[in-house]
Amino acid sequence: MTLISKRVVLHFPGFEPLDGRAHRARYERSAKQSAATWNFSALTGEAEHKPDSTSFTVQTRADGWEASSHIHVFDHNTLVEKLRTGSRTTQILLGYWSALQIIVYGGAAGYFRHAWRFGLFFIFPFLMMILGFALSATIAAIPIGLELPALHLLWSVAIAAFFFVLVFLPFAERFYTLHLFADWRMSIALARMSDPEFNLWLERCVVAARTALSEPADEYVISSHSMGSSVATHVVGMLIERDPAIFEGKRIVFATLGAAILQCALLRPARKLRLRVGLIARCRNIRWLDVQYLTDAIHFYKVPVVAVCGHRDAPAAKMIFIRVKQMLTTEHYRKIKKDFLRVHRQYVLGPDLQAPFDFTLLTAGPYPASVLSETGYSKMPGL
Repeated sequence: MTLISKRVVLHFPGFEPLDGRAHRARYERSAKQSAATWNFSALTGEAEHKPDSTSFTVQTRADGWEASSHIHVFDHNTLVEKLRTGSRTTQILLGYWSALQIIVYGGAAGYFRHAWRFGLFFIFPFLMMILGFALSATIAAIPIGLELPALHLLWSVAIAAFFFVLVFLPFAERFYTLHLFADWRMSIALARMSDPEFNLWLERCVVAARTALSEPADEYVISSHSMGSSVATHVVGMLIERDPAIFEGKRIVFATLGAAILQCALLRPARKLRLRVGLIARCRNIRWLDVQYLTDAIHFYKVPVVAVCGHRDAPAAKMIFIRVKQMLTTEHYRKIKKDFLRVHRQYVLGPDLQAPFDFTLLTAGPYPASVLSETGYSKMPGL
């Protein structure tokens, strides 16, 4: 097997309130964990910040091999911040408006039809907020239940408001409730493609991605996590639309990790996104790897995304099934297994154990990324 000495990576992270600096710091921590686990060295360079991406180099080496990766992170923290601005009341109202649109556009029905756990993920933050409303209303109605004079509603309503703002909302934020409201608003934006700010940001990402892909390398990995997979699909699809030969002569691996492409693509207005899924699937220079694990509820487990997007005649993405238990110690896994968002992030975090999947090895290791679909990462050359 030919080893990789130079790699270019375009990474599209999930919907998290992290900027490029934070993603680089996370990558460095994960790379150190991976290096300690597999017994190689990993040196992460300083970040170079651009308006629409953050890039840094990663040097990995061991006896018999050395690899260099130039990683470009296309974070969308500016969009996350935009969606999280405004009062809590505004965020709640806009969140419920996005939920209504997703239901009307057929998304909710599609979620439960293809991946019922993702359907539960969709309704979870809205049910959580309804619980808060119900508890607060119950407190406010105490004088009515006790048949007290209406004047007593003054103190009960005040206590109810105090409970909702100072007790319930902080509790709900432990489950990222308002953050998930913003996540569904971004789903609408990526499906409808009608928000000028989102569209302009995607255009800038396309320009930056084209520049990154012009660098000489043995391999190009386009990796994406969660919501970032929809962003990556738009960007790569737009590149193909404008230059069908852009990937000619290049070894391209399109790795979607815990992908939530269907979160947006199942909405009726998402015609461009579904079209771009087909363009990527039919591109003969792209090898699409769809990495999944059963314990992750925030993706579409075993769902053929290409076919569901209406391209049954196109080559399907190669599904790679991994297990979190193989990556973490028993104690570590026990600590995180009930936190569904933490489990969902494990795709891009460092391992405790040598396992068939390792994000650092995918993006900075000596083997071609395509080895993941063949044997997984089971050993390192030179060890």
